[in-house]
Amino acid sequence: MALFIPTYFSPISQYGAIVKSKEKVVFEVEDNFQKQTYRNRCYIYSANGKQLLNIPVKHKKTNNRKKTKDTLIENDFPWQREHFKSLQSAYKSSPFFEYFEDDLASLFSKKHKYLLDLNLDTYLFITDAIETTTKFSKTTFYETTPILKDFRTWDNAKVKHPIRLDPYVQVFDDKHGFIPNLSILDLLFMEGGNTFSILEKISINF
Repeated sequence: MALFIPTYFSPISQYGAIVKSKEKVVFEVEDNFQKQTYRNRCYIYSANGKQLLNIPVKHKKTNNRKKTKDTLIENDFPWQREHFKSLQSAYKSSPFFEYFEDDLASLFSKKHKYLLDLNLDTYLFITDAIETTTKFSKTTFYETTPILKDFRTWDNAKVKHPIRLDPYVQVFDDKHGFIPNLSILDLLFMEGGNTFSILEKISINF
């Protein structure tokens, strides 16, 4: 088992660690929300290279910290439609996008109130797509000295994760070369049913 932050269509590295955690993962839900993390962003491969998809969240007017589980999504403008259109534009010519397009459309049609609920839905979408039975539970308090393998810092979008991933074909790699550790969606749309076996082969320095 291992401890993770639930993130938005997490990077390939995080799913590699999840797969290697075998039967169960634990999601930290008692932490404080931090900006510029994968909690509310992911990166995909577009025609212009690496592209950020960012979920707008509501920020408190006070300086009091808020927990990630209490973080509200800003739904006053259609960010869901923009993200879905970006995915369609980037991956419509990929081998497996069409197999998941309808389910993605259904997910993006929802207006989640809380960021945590959305991130858990994206996790369930991916685990179903790669056909893994990995179950999860949620923390009930913030663990300062976890006994599990602790991957909570892997939510930091500025930190390079200690993994080794063999290059795979990407839609625009003829223009921009191989871009490692994008959102798990990039690997899923390119490799389909092979995604799980590729994740199993990822080398991670714990």
